[in-house]
Amino acid sequence: MAGRSSGSGSYTVVIIPLRTSLYSLDALRFYLWIKRMKDLEREKDALFSGLEILEKARFWYLQRLEENRARQDNIETKSWFGPPQEGTAEARSCLLRSCIQRVNGSLGTVMSEPNVTSSSNPSLPEAVADSDLRWHNTVLTQEVSNKNRQISLLELEKDALLEQLDELKAH
Repeated sequence: MAGRSSGSGSYTVVIIPLRTSLYSLDALRFYLWIKRMKDLEREKDALFSGLEILEKARFWYLQRLEENRARQDNIETKSWFGPPQEGTAEARSCLLRSCIQRVNGSLGTVMSEPNVTSSSNPSLPEAVADSDLRWHNTVLTQEVSNKNRQISLLELEKDALLEQLDELKAH
């Protein structure tokens, strides 16, 4: 019989003496059965740990969604072209998006791979390179956003100056 000692995470195996030799086929089958049960217990514990982590992640994602909605509501009540946000808030937002994209990608890979330990999974250097590319893509996207905002502000300023010029010509 295989059993798990309480709380410690270690496993103990109690072997019931067999009436035949320890080198018999029955003893080998019993040993392999016990080994398989121990492996299944470890897998079950890992799955429960993963489920607990996913529940915590789900709660964290829900909190971020609520915060995001509150920020969107706050921004919608203000003018579209108000003063730009502070750079540190944008950098934090960019970092957060990058981390979320990385976690989402990892979870998606785990969920789509039938055998997580298969050789088709990317190696560590490939995963790091992929993560770096995602980070650079996020940073570049943020920079493009900032430039577009600056262009919009400059166009508004140009329109305002043209209106002032038209008013001065009219007088």
